[in-house]
Amino acid sequence: MEINLEQLKTKYQSILSKANLGGKKIESKTLEEQSYESTFWSDPKKAGEIMKKITELKKEIEDLEMIELLLEENQLEEAKKLINKYEILLFLSGPYDQGGVVFSIHAGQGGTEAMDWSSMLFRMYTRYFERKGWRFEEFDRVAGEETGIKSSIINVYGKFAYGYLKAEAGVHRLVRQSPFNADKLRQTSFSLVEVLPMIEDKEISVRADEVEWEFYRSGGHGGQNVNKVSTAVRLTHKPSGIIITCQTERDQGKNRDSAMKILRAKLWKLEQEKKAKTIAGFKTETMASWGHQIRSYVLHPYKLIKDLRTDYEETQTDKVLDGELDGFVEAYLKNKS
Repeated sequence: MEINLEQLKTKYQSILSKANLGGKKIESKTLEEQSYESTFWSDPKKAGEIMKKITELKKEIEDLEMIELLLEENQLEEAKKLINKYEILLFLSGPYDQGGVVFSIHAGQGGTEAMDWSSMLFRMYTRYFERKGWRFEEFDRVAGEETGIKSSIINVYGKFAYGYLKAEAGVHRLVRQSPFNADKLRQTSFSLVEVLPMIEDKEISVRADEVEWEFYRSGGHGGQNVNKVSTAVRLTHKPSGIIITCQTERDQGKNRDSAMKILRAKLWKLEQEKKAKTIAGFKTETMASWGHQIRSYVLHPYKLIKDLRTDYEETQTDKVLDGELDGFVEAYLKNKS
């Protein structure tokens, strides 16, 4: 398809009108001046956040100015890539879009097949996180009896992680020849992906008397050492009945922190559901069946991955399963705008 220069110029002007390039330059200069002050590094955490912000602002300013130069030099393919990037970023204006994510995968209907499918999704998403340059850590896992995983919960840290990953929340359906029976019958299985923003303590308050803690020896990652002390935790939130387990970390304190993080995220979700007057509860694993699909992955008798909300589709299934998800995510964000 031929790239139209005038269309690109129109899109660029639209981006500039919303991006506040002048304001970003002023903010960058102000923060840089702060970094020259003698007391700047007295609070290393705050200083680090400011330095990160300066880097992000400079990158954005550089990109926006580069688009103009590329258009002037008629390098339309490169200009189009940057324009598309900033069009997407403009769609990410929700209160939590720029922050991190509590990301969960749960096996649904399909038994062993679904657990294997969940492990395939785990690989696909962690590859996607790596492509985006996001840091991630799995802090709880329940392994399948024969293979794969029943559930996995991952903290994902990165710029716009929630903004992008909220596109992936819902049920993912796989159709393929089963590798688990001799007849290689066509098998359908389901997994649920849950995406919750990381919520700060001050936004969702939890009283100490609302939480009941249990501590036990982990049977998860870490080998023999992790089993010698009671590092694993189980949190029960008495008002809501939410139960959370964390056992991946060797340190009990880190597991407690992770449990509280997901509790705040789930309480936030409950509040959103109440506001929206939905009937969905927290036991969303029961949703992982036909009625709540967002995407279908067909590997047999043909190859096609199709998003049921946007109709965006890909026939290069291996690339998608290797973490190339931007086409699906961007189609969703544009469709929601």
